[in-house]
Amino acid sequence: MLVVLVLALSLALAAGNDILNICMDGKHHKVQPSFEGKLYRQCEPWRENACCTANTSLEAHNDQSNLYSFNWNHCGIMTEKCKRHFIQDTCLYECSPNLGPWIQRAEESWREERVLHIPICKTDCDEWWEDCRQDFTCKSNWHKGWDWSSGVNQCPVNTKCQKFTEVFPTPRDLCEKVWSHSYEYTLYDRGSGRCIAMWFDVGTKPNPNKEVSLYYAIQKGLISGSSAASSSPLLLLSLPLARTLS
Repeated sequence: MLVVLVLALSLALAAGNDILNICMDGKHHKVQPSFEGKLYRQCEPWRENACCTANTSLEAHNDQSNLYSFNWNHCGIMTEKCKRHFIQDTCLYECSPNLGPWIQRAEESWREERVLHIPICKTDCDEWWEDCRQDFTCKSNWHKGWDWSSGVNQCPVNTKCQKFTEVFPTPRDLCEKVWSHSYEYTLYDRGSGRCIAMWFDVGTKPNPNKEVSLYYAIQKGLISGSSAASSSPLLLLSLPLARTLS
């Protein structure tokens, strides 16, 4: 029985290798994920297999990063406890090789692909919203609609700075609206195997998003032959097994 389980998982992994270990076609992404031992601070969890370079990880921590000339402080100085979530969000976007099931073609001049409806862990989203509730912004969608006349994003005319809780009344509002539905709010917690974690431990524990990516690749039919596999309890049972064997 154990051999069959391992074989089923191995076949799924082999068939879906590209979708499960891939970098999107973005402005700063590497062509293929690889070891990047000197990732900076909050991007460090991805060092064993990353789509970002060390320089990209460093820029992700700057208030006005050279990555996209985006200024967090468009409505006054963003608090450190709030900013750390946006840095972590940037690290996930730039560094993770496990976002394949949610990569879509993009219609933007600065990238060919984007992510859409990533099932983010409830824990991460709730903490993000809680730590930013006293900060200020003037827009609910940070992807577009800014005044870029100065070279960096500024609040458009006829908008005003408001508390995050006024612009984003709930954690769901923040996570789903801020980047044009790149994330989808879930009721799953970290460790469930059903949501992508922005935050996870570095060291002895494996990257939890590998298992999540595999699960959704099967559910979405993105792995060859997954029409049968996705309805098979055998393959679904092999997911926690993979965690044990990794």
